[in-house]
Amino acid sequence: MGTPGEGLGRCSHALIRGVPESLASGEGAGAGLPALDLAKAQREHGVLGGKLRQRLGLQLLELPPEESLPLGPLLGDTAVIQGDTALITRPWSPARRPEVDGVRQALQDLGLRIVEVGDESATLDGTDVLFTGREFFVGLSKWTNHRGAEIVADTFRDFAVSTVPVSGASHLRGLCGMGGPRTVVAGSSEAAQKAVRAMAALTDHPYASLTLPDDAAADCLFLRPGLPGATPFLLHRGGGDLPNSQEGLQKLSDVTLVPVSCSELEKAGAGLSSLCLVLSTRPHC
Repeated sequence: MGTPGEGLGRCSHALIRGVPESLASGEGAGAGLPALDLAKAQREHGVLGGKLRQRLGLQLLELPPEESLPLGPLLGDTAVIQGDTALITRPWSPARRPEVDGVRQALQDLGLRIVEVGDESATLDGTDVLFTGREFFVGLSKWTNHRGAEIVADTFRDFAVSTVPVSGASHLRGLCGMGGPRTVVAGSSEAAQKAVRAMAALTDHPYASLTLPDDAAADCLFLRPGLPGATPFLLHRGGGDLPNSQEGLQKLSDVTLVPVSCSELEKAGAGLSSLCLVLSTRPHC
């Protein structure tokens, strides 16, 4: 089947959703989150969109902000995409479930095959799902349960799907990510290291590992550009956000590092993987 990471296809589109004023109130989805600086959050989001479009060369599709969906910008929780298939999730928080509607329509308009979570006993947040290019790992967390993981396995039958216990309030992608086609990066917390050990015990594929001081630094996006032979990109939190992890990230010599900031959006629970959906195929549009 080739080498690990070959399933991480060449990216063509990215989907984001604008930041509504309601996010600044600290009442996102009834979560009682701390108030944040709306202008700063919108600037961070705008810079992220610019990097996706101009630096990475992706066609950027931006859904408008919706005041009734304060956590709408965290659309990485609303879908799991691989190839031409998009699994529309069923977020743990009932208040967040309406977020999937606009995402579903956008992905449908791009020609993706849409799969729904039809089981009301299932919960699934997209940022609990890590695709390595050869297999899926699904975090069993506060946000995602066994039934949600089973639906991932039913949807993507061409790939092995393993479950990984996630402790605390984190999502799996908030603890670890892919730093390259064969490299798993993880934070240094006990929760992150426990997850990586579980992944290593479950996989048949050899991955290198890199531990970073900050868990949030491991929430990165490995992206192949559209041009064959071009160096892959790693979209990651920059030095202004996480200075202690920058030296470790420099060890990833096979990627072009693209730093971004989301320190204000992080107050609303956003990690880098939650702020965009990247399509690793060229849909019919």
